[in-house]
Amino acid sequence: MIINSFEFLLFFIIFFVIYYIPRLNTRYQNLLLLVGSYFFYGYASLRMLPLLIAVTIIFYYLGLAIQKSGDTKKASILTALGVWSGVGILLYFKYFNFFITSFSELFESFGLQTNWHTFNIIMPLGISFFTFKLISYIIEIHRGHIEADRDFISFAAYVSFFPCILSGPIDRPNSFIPQLSQTRRFDYDMASDGLRQILWGMFKKMVLADNIAVVVDQVWSSYTAFPSSTLILAAVLYSFQMYTDFSGYSDMAIGVGKILGVKVTPNFNYPFFALNIADYWRRWHMSLTSWLTDYIFMPLNVRFRDWGNGGMIVAVIINLVAVGMWHGDNWTFAAFGLYHGLLFVPLILTGAFFKKNKMKTTYWGLPTFRMVLKMLFTFMLVTIGLVIFKAHDVTQAFDYLLSCFGTGILSLPKVQGDTNGTLLFSLLFIIMLLVIEWKQRSKEYGLSIDNLGRVKRLGAYSFFLLVIYFFGTDTSSFIYFQF
Repeated sequence: MIINSFEFLLFFIIFFVIYYIPRLNTRYQNLLLLVGSYFFYGYASLRMLPLLIAVTIIFYYLGLAIQKSGDTKKASILTALGVWSGVGILLYFKYFNFFITSFSELFESFGLQTNWHTFNIIMPLGISFFTFKLISYIIEIHRGHIEADRDFISFAAYVSFFPCILSGPIDRPNSFIPQLSQTRRFDYDMASDGLRQILWGMFKKMVLADNIAVVVDQVWSSYTAFPSSTLILAAVLYSFQMYTDFSGYSDMAIGVGKILGVKVTPNFNYPFFALNIADYWRRWHMSLTSWLTDYIFMPLNVRFRDWGNGGMIVAVIINLVAVGMWHGDNWTFAAFGLYHGLLFVPLILTGAFFKKNKMKTTYWGLPTFRMVLKMLFTFMLVTIGLVIFKAHDVTQAFDYLLSCFGTGILSLPKVQGDTNGTLLFSLLFIIMLLVIEWKQRSKEYGLSIDNLGRVKRLGAYSFFLLVIYFFGTDTSSFIYFQF
């Protein structure tokens, strides 16, 4: 049941009607939210629903125990136990077979036979997202930033909140759980804003991401048969595919949350307008980057502060490698993280890492030529990184990048058959996306147009609905479901 599918629409309509029954108090509303979330998750991955329930129960009582222990050694031990339990769950389901294969290949390279075999481990959907929620929960209790939630229903609803459990955003308990302590009443303005954001997310996913995927998949499936110009174009398109696919889901999840009276953490802030790589990571998958910054980068930076810039570089690289490996069990993800970590080195050494990036515009409201160059350069660096991210292995990543500088680099990019039509209107919609996002860059999302008159708003809604109807492709899974 994908968030932009008919099945989800039917589920949500029924849920919405029951959720806003008059006189339904907070506890029953939270119970309904929990039951709906478990139904949603079970529909997607019934075999793994017991795991979600089990870890929720364990961390609930662990949080209470940490709260009761206060600022003591016992609390520290319990917190460490919880953190490593969460990490252990991730290591087992996401990386166990990866470690076996990697060490086996390492030993065999020295002529040593291991006879190690991998296991049939099914990775639970959304595991990277709900485990990070659980880990942050007990850390924040130990730090004294929140108190343990004594209401299991409320806590479990936070962990399993159905719009976000499969692909985020990763909400922190500090901001999310307090919202569940109050009864949510239907708010027309908030719900309208949520519907607009859902519509914007559907446009990005169904019109842009899914159509771009047709072109990208064709090129990548046989990239050696295409000229360099086409490979470069496919790499650029993949950057837009990743953005529109993932941010499209985030927009829809945030929009559903708004309809339910819950504010979900923003996840993207127009990353293609970033002026350097540090600025990009402040705008991309913000819920993950802020999580890792708080719990990995900052502690490491404090520990290595005596090393000066060298210590900060080490902390940044470790943090970005963690970002990469969070995505899955492939050396390409580690290489992706290392690549981005190394891109930070010049910024740290020159002091640009600490400078605020202020966009300068012309009289006409367009970015200055210098700003355009900075954005293009940053986008180029991001695109190279995403080639590494998408490749099956590091060897293929390097081969693809080298092939971009081969024959036909100056030729007109061309794909096969009817895909050329898909390519053409994908490019047109990318231009439209960039124009809208530039104009709306101070707003939460591209279709945040509540300031416009009623007629103009209805015209905009009608336009995007028609575009989705005529140009949207068949519903396909979201890229980040695999992480």
